[in-house]
Amino acid sequence: MADPETPANQGPVTISSSSAERAPIIYFDGASCFGHHNGAIQIELAANLLMPVGAAVRVDVVQTAHLRCSVAAALALREALDKALAMYQQGQKQPMAEEIPAVKN
Repeated sequence: MADPETPANQGPVTISSSSAERAPIIYFDGASCFGHHNGAIQIELAANLLMPVGAAVRVDVVQTAHLRCSVAAALALREALDKALAMYQQGQKQPMAEEIPAVKN
C-alpha cells in the first residue's frame, strides 16, 4: 500500500492506470542470490513449494522472478520497502481492537 501522504507520481513521469490490471503479482519467500552485471542490479527471487512425499513433506525452492534494475531503481525499491516495513511496524504498535470475551459454560 502506498503512503497516502506521498504522491505516487513524483516528477514528470505519469503511470498509466490501465497498466495496473495487467501487472503480474510476484510472491517470494526470499532472495536466493544477487549480484550486478554491466551496471544492472540482479536479484533472483524464490518461493518455497511444499511437496508431499508419502507421509512426509519435502520443500522445493523455485525461482519466481529474475529482478533486473538500475542502481537508481534499486535505491527507490529499497526506499519503498523501508517505508512499507515502517508502516507495518507502526501498525503492530497500535492497540488491538476490543477483544471478544471468552464464554465459559
